[in-house]
Amino acid sequence: MAHFLFKYPWALYRKGEFAFLSGWPVGLLLLVLAGTAATLALWLSRARPRFPGGTRRWRLLVLGAVQWSVLGLLIFLAWKPGLYVSTLKPGQNIIAVLVDDSQSMAIEDAGSRRIDRARALLENGLLGALAANYQTRLYRVGTGLEPVDRPAELQAQQPATRLSDALKAIAQEASRLPIGAVVLLSDGADTAGGVDRETISMLRSLRLPVHTVGFGDDRFRQDVELMEVEVPARALPHSKLPVRVGFRQHGFDGQTARLVIRAGGQILASESVRLAGTEQQFRTLVVDAGPAGPRQLEVSLEPLGAERNARNNALVRLVQVEDRKARLLYMEGEPRWEYKFIRRALEEDAGLELVSIVRTTQNKIYRQGISQPDELKEGFPQRVQELFEFDGLILGSIEASYFTAGQIELIREFVDRRGGGLLFLAGRAGLGDGGWGTSSLGELLPVVLPAKKPTFHRERAAVRLTSEGADHVITRLAPTGAANRDVWQRLPKLADYQEVGEPKPGAVVLTELLDPQGKALPLLVIQRYGHGRVAVLATGGTWRWQMQQPSDDRSHEVFWQQLARWLVTGALRRVSLNLPGLVLFDETSVEIRAQVRDSNYLPASLAEVKARVAGPDGSEKWVELRPLAEEPGVWTARCEVPHPGLYVVEIQASVNGEAIGQDVAGLLRQDGVLEHFRTEQNRHLLEQLAKETGGRYFRLNEAAQIPEEIAYSEAGIAVREFKELWDVPALLLLIVGLKAGEWYLRRRWGVV
Repeated sequence: MAHFLFKYPWALYRKGEFAFLSGWPVGLLLLVLAGTAATLALWLSRARPRFPGGTRRWRLLVLGAVQWSVLGLLIFLAWKPGLYVSTLKPGQNIIAVLVDDSQSMAIEDAGSRRIDRARALLENGLLGALAANYQTRLYRVGTGLEPVDRPAELQAQQPATRLSDALKAIAQEASRLPIGAVVLLSDGADTAGGVDRETISMLRSLRLPVHTVGFGDDRFRQDVELMEVEVPARALPHSKLPVRVGFRQHGFDGQTARLVIRAGGQILASESVRLAGTEQQFRTLVVDAGPAGPRQLEVSLEPLGAERNARNNALVRLVQVEDRKARLLYMEGEPRWEYKFIRRALEEDAGLELVSIVRTTQNKIYRQGISQPDELKEGFPQRVQELFEFDGLILGSIEASYFTAGQIELIREFVDRRGGGLLFLAGRAGLGDGGWGTSSLGELLPVVLPAKKPTFHRERAAVRLTSEGADHVITRLAPTGAANRDVWQRLPKLADYQEVGEPKPGAVVLTELLDPQGKALPLLVIQRYGHGRVAVLATGGTWRWQMQQPSDDRSHEVFWQQLARWLVTGALRRVSLNLPGLVLFDETSVEIRAQVRDSNYLPASLAEVKARVAGPDGSEKWVELRPLAEEPGVWTARCEVPHPGLYVVEIQASVNGEAIGQDVAGLLRQDGVLEHFRTEQNRHLLEQLAKETGGRYFRLNEAAQIPEEIAYSEAGIAVREFKELWDVPALLLLIVGLKAGEWYLRRRWGVV
């Protein structure tokens, strides 16, 4: 019916370019229409007294508008309107039909598998309708683009979907073959991150439209899915690792699922979570990093009975547990209980090497934990090479004026350039009372220290966790969130506290203290600064957590070991290996990047950098890295990883044959995993792809319109035609309808 009324298919109106064939200026048309309207208005105003009963003005305006509309349409048609459109020449063009043959197309929804519905669409009419006017070529889309002879060969077994690669291949064929249009049948679940702008530009330059047909529910239904798993890429042996898990659900509201983290089949942590709402939920579990070496963590939500897709309930993450000891320097301004108990707690940690300096009198120091007799014999380091040997620094109850201006700047560079961690402790000569707020290090502190003195109080204060501290690795003293809060509530009161002022905008308060008046003050505050991190602990009295609890309670030791490990984690090395992610999905190569620094931790300009890559099959190869001119100190190379499994990548750097450092990391390649995540139809991607290329998105029940839509394309071999609109039946009916309406109104109002 619509085709009869408007003479041409809707596709022609969408693709056509409107024009007038008469050759007369459009400005003249507008002038004639305006003149007609003015003449008609003038005639009606003068003729009004002759109408019976003094007809109301608005009625005359309605009649005038109807008359002008009829005249305007006739004048418009006299200009011979029409549409210029490019039409594919029958028999001389190729239509490329691309079918997503990845594993996500094997999912059942709407009563059958997506691939089965795609095959049925092709076999039951679409291919035949296209073949009536064009040559057709059928392709499988998966990890690449592959031609197939029959729809029956499509089995939804490809481990990945790379739409960009497939469309680029078609664009390359279109540069030498008359491909008039592309038809893509897919659920839009692209595992390579979507169609990139380069591919879109190639298709647009060829004027090659991509018409898309969407398969699958476009909403998440009857499923529980892991959305993300965040875990540190590196850790010291047996560190506490925070694992932040994001998940969503639909159809299981109010039910309980078990979240489990395993390594090598052994359960490291588990927690029951209540599923609520359709928005993403988060939980943080803490696990032991284990011994040195690459470690695979398997995170899963145990499947519920009625789930439609249980393969999106688990993800694997890789952690590189480093085979090294981190060095920590502790500078204390006076012998005190806090120093003694901190040292005792950190000496128990096999992953830390604690070196300390205590000022016993104004001109004397006492060193502990030194690696050789001459180390730090002059006191606090004065040169980069001395301080940068450490990964973390603790400053106790010691005033800023004790350090020279050069040492103060060295501390700042230690955090900013070296990437080390810095912890300020409270004390009668610490923080605000020690003048640190007015020193040049005030900018890296996570708080604005108060200007008044004294700020250190020898009064007892209770502690409590903040919401941010409930899941943080520093303050996680028990495996689960509820148990952790209980531990903190039972801790004895502190022996003293210090006012540290307001936290800065980028800082995070993990714990608070309650002063004797019940006022909440920041206790443990952290923030990042440059490449490193800074913390403030507003007490020198945590030793009471050890002295006033049972001998088997390890809250004090665990807290300090976790705080110290947080300080040193992330400290830069002279040679650092950077991979885009320790888990590689459906990729056959990886970019290896290395950062190389000199002894001052500045970008090294001259070095020889190479990588040893050991594969899961026992193979081994060496890859030479080349420097990036635009990024000083960065070397890079691309390496093939041909097989799924665990690879070990080791970077070695040297200058003039002398080794300056090395780094190692594991790399896990997994195939066919992402196909089972976010399995609802990505309608937005399919619609955007069609829109950007001049195509159209179709629902499955609209696919019969594809052959009609394809006819109008500027790609391939096309002819440009002019389609006249003067004889469109809908316009004739509109004119007749307007005149009939005018007659009816005249009869009703008595204006004849």
